[in-house]
Amino acid sequence: MNDMKRLLSYAGPYKRDMIFGAVLVLVETCFELFIPILISNLIDIGVANGDIPYIYRKGIQMGVCALCALVTGILYAHFAARATYGWGAEIRKAEYEKMQQYAFSNLDHFAVSSLITRMTTDVTVIQNMVSAGFRPITRGPSLLIMGIGLSFYMNPRLAFVFLVCTPLLGFILSLIVRRVAPMYTKLQSMVDRLNNVVQEGLTAIRAVKAFVRDEYEEDKFNEVNTDLTAASEQTFHYAVLNLPAFQGVMYTAIVLILWFGGNMILKKQLAVGNLTGFLSYVMQVMNSMMMIANVFLLLTRSMASAHRIVEVLDEKIVLTSPENGVTEVTEGSVEFDNVSFKYKEEAKEYALSDVTLKIKAGQTVGILGGTGSSKTTLVQLIPRLYDTSRGTVRVGGKDVRAYDLAALRDAVNIILQKNVLFSGTVRENLKWGNVDASDEEIWEACRAACADEFLNRMPDGLDTVLEQGASNLSGGQKQRLCIARALIGKAKILIFDDSTSAVDTATEKKIREALAARKNVTKIIIAQRVTSVMNTDQIIILDDGKVHRIGTHAELLADDPIYQEIYASQMKGGDENGSESL
Repeated sequence: MNDMKRLLSYAGPYKRDMIFGAVLVLVETCFELFIPILISNLIDIGVANGDIPYIYRKGIQMGVCALCALVTGILYAHFAARATYGWGAEIRKAEYEKMQQYAFSNLDHFAVSSLITRMTTDVTVIQNMVSAGFRPITRGPSLLIMGIGLSFYMNPRLAFVFLVCTPLLGFILSLIVRRVAPMYTKLQSMVDRLNNVVQEGLTAIRAVKAFVRDEYEEDKFNEVNTDLTAASEQTFHYAVLNLPAFQGVMYTAIVLILWFGGNMILKKQLAVGNLTGFLSYVMQVMNSMMMIANVFLLLTRSMASAHRIVEVLDEKIVLTSPENGVTEVTEGSVEFDNVSFKYKEEAKEYALSDVTLKIKAGQTVGILGGTGSSKTTLVQLIPRLYDTSRGTVRVGGKDVRAYDLAALRDAVNIILQKNVLFSGTVRENLKWGNVDASDEEIWEACRAACADEFLNRMPDGLDTVLEQGASNLSGGQKQRLCIARALIGKAKILIFDDSTSAVDTATEKKIREALAARKNVTKIIIAQRVTSVMNTDQIIILDDGKVHRIGTHAELLADDPIYQEIYASQMKGGDENGSESL
């Protein structure tokens, strides 16, 4: 219940709509509950005495009550709809804003498919609880309390039937809710699994087609879909038991009331109109109990979803800006001082161990190493995408933890190993590097990244629309646009994480020459090809998360076995200086 209270704090201005809706439901209920009393008087006085004017008068009063109930019901629907969808929108907004604050280590705690489910399906469950449950949860208790009260007012002896039936129904419903509650949590986890399979299958659809794995993917989907179906069937198998339980108790109560009431009529202890009105209250009370039972089931499911949403909202942000953090990176030097790092505290081994190195401002540095040597992990510590487990990383002579995060990351641009472009125009994507960049600055960056070669051939140029994931571009074109985006910014440090792997060697050479002209910018280049780093100021070789050797191309080629092996495997046919022979 605490999770639901936590989410109510996001209702904001919609709390007023909830209150208005609750008041309108109470007013509507009062009008409806007044009608059985009018029916009783109409029969026992009007019909019994043949008083036609009295019958008309009571009929008009009943019509007015019904009309007023209709009007208040319509007004309630208006306020309830605003409250329901407005509240849901605020929750989704809060979740999305929180996710934007996540560090990489926070994102490691959740699967992407699970985050999507928590923002969509789980919020929809909360909304359904409000839209389908807000009226009953307000109307049900008021109907129950006023109905039982008016029943005792009309005939205390018959009303004692409620004292037996109500606790019995409550006990049965509590057993059902207790059984179903954990099943809803399992059900939402199954939805996560289904979304994960769908997302993975659609993202990799080209690979699926290329390897003719359609049937394999269909079988994988059918498996999780069947599991979700089975979990849903099991959950709702128990959830729907509330209806027969309600009907059994309700009809038992009606039979008992008719039995005892009939005997009282025969003994002249009860009027027929009173019994008719009393039965109306029986139906009202039983309906209210059914409403409350349904609300409990909705609330039970929504509690599971609320907990999953609150997990996202309450995730502790690992990386935050310090109070009064440094807002300017003066120069682009980078220093690692005895740095060790592991992704999880409980991990037994470090991904990086005892790394000590220094990169001067304006230098161009290459990083080589085998797969899994933690090259990407190393550079992710510079813009503080992760924090070190031990040791210190300094940028511009200051600990990266002393900087305001936005200022640090504005000064350190990283072109990720995986190309990320968004739906929209080329111009909109490139302006991520600098929102105030002019077209002239954009074209200058495109020329440096050799992206102008294909943009000039496109009819719309910078206004060319990119599809989702930039699927209408080749891998090399995506890489060049990502490089151009980084070059537009005013970064002091540029990190290229194997970001020219999809371009040909001639284009890569042009990009290297353009980067070399930026003398005041520190360039860190992670690469698989020796040709990408052989002309850098120094080359860092990583091996199993440790710095194996630092030196120039000539120094490493002379006496380092790992570098010699890499060079020999890639440069067959090249001369001793690494120039490819034609």
